[in-house]
Amino acid sequence: MIRFTIFRPDARQLLGYLPSFLDEQDERPIAEQLDSHYQHGGGWRPMSGWEYDAESGVIEYPGDEPLAPIASTEIRDETMLVYDYAWVVIAQKDGSFQIARMD
Repeated sequence: MIRFTIFRPDARQLLGYLPSFLDEQDERPIAEQLDSHYQHGGGWRPMSGWEYDAESGVIEYPGDEPLAPIASTEIRDETMLVYDYAWVVIAQKDGSFQIARMD
């Protein structure tokens, strides 16, 4: 199981099964691992329209309050951040990112 950096005391509980969906030995990108292990929940389905601040990790959808990450992990060159309301970001070193809901 992948280790997460925890930013809030309740984060472990909120992560649910997400850590068990990832395997550092699996060469596939994080999005592919999540998609194949979370099919019952809909898989990895990115949503557009979000803003992501790579420095702070804060995400924001127009009209909604900004969200700070509750936990994060890194696998190879990717960073995965988890937020309240089951939002998940997968960020690349080049600054690109995808956001999906994993509930």
